[in-house]
Amino acid sequence: MKILQLTWEYPPRIVGGISRVVQSISQRLSEKDTVYVVTFSEDYERFEDYGNLKIARVPLYPLNPLNFIDWVMLMNMAMAEKAIDLARKYGKFDIIHAHDWLTAFAARMVKHSLRVPMVCTIHATEHGRNGGIHNEFQRFIHNVEWWLTFEAWKVIVNSNYMKNECERIFSLTPDKCVVIPNGIDFEEFSNVEYDIEFRRRFALDSEKIIFFIGRHVYEKGIHVLLDSFRIVLERYYNTKLIIAGNGPMYGELYSRAHGMGLSQKVLFTGFISDEDRKKLFKVVDIAVFPSLYEPFGIVALEAMAAGCSTVVSDIGGFAEIIKHGENGLTFFCGNPNSLADMILLLLNDESLRKKLAEKGFEDAKEIFSWDRIVERLREVYAAIINESRKMEWFCEEANLKDGL
Repeated sequence: MKILQLTWEYPPRIVGGISRVVQSISQRLSEKDTVYVVTFSEDYERFEDYGNLKIARVPLYPLNPLNFIDWVMLMNMAMAEKAIDLARKYGKFDIIHAHDWLTAFAARMVKHSLRVPMVCTIHATEHGRNGGIHNEFQRFIHNVEWWLTFEAWKVIVNSNYMKNECERIFSLTPDKCVVIPNGIDFEEFSNVEYDIEFRRRFALDSEKIIFFIGRHVYEKGIHVLLDSFRIVLERYYNTKLIIAGNGPMYGELYSRAHGMGLSQKVLFTGFISDEDRKKLFKVVDIAVFPSLYEPFGIVALEAMAAGCSTVVSDIGGFAEIIKHGENGLTFFCGNPNSLADMILLLLNDESLRKKLAEKGFEDAKEIFSWDRIVERLREVYAAIINESRKMEWFCEEANLKDGL
């Protein structure tokens, strides 16, 4: 197969979780098929050829967009132009895979220009992120998401929670939504060792480390973690909270921690490299992810793969990954007292921490292997391609062959 992946982020550009997901999918697909990734470049255009994996990075048109929506439109035009150019050069794609609404316009343009079936992955929804649609900006994004699902042959989601949400808010039939979870790359952590000197950059030897990493946005629930950590310190003072990542709420959260008198016990690292991220998962004692909305929760998988005991809110995809008391702990979403109870339970019971970490590692490796997940994705692609070749629109003379 010749597969086109459209994504607005791809390593080394990392905005959220989509970047690493698309990278893992593309690399494994390229072991058997030819994969073309078209993505955004923050500086200049370049083409990277790794054999069966080819990555085209395209910059924005130099037109100084007036707002974020204009920016998205310009990015999509540049991506569509590059994708069609690649089809002319290397031959027509068999299928297009668009990731989230940010690539919807490019996906539709390429689909209809080349007459190629398109699938999309909805990683999260505007409705879910905001607890509904409250203004015209959100409504526009919501409408684009619906439009993308309408244009797609199949809609891929990463959890049953997301399947139910998409069917409800986009009025999709159950057969159109396919659940294919995200996976975890165990090789990322297999060669990372416990490094005491690295740990000492963040905490004293006597301090237990609680760790969060993610975008600093409201739905990640970092404010809930800060409220719970104040309770934890009252009962277990010899601990440290590390908050890694960045985002629009960074300044507000930093000020909140300072105002709560937590400055000496909370460390905001800002954006960290992949290497430091993996090392931190290895040296911390507890990973905590208090999201208010979480379609899947790949960070929980990363913690499990690194052998770290994990606490998550009992919502969304987290509830499908973490089984309370078996491979991690869950708490009542948005409740700092419940979160503090779970953290204290682990801080005071080393044997429980070890038991949950070991079971979490086993489950992550057995259930969420990328190789198994990508095989499922490849089967979906093949079925769609076979179906599409029976359709009238595929057989029309206007559907140019590989010599475009």
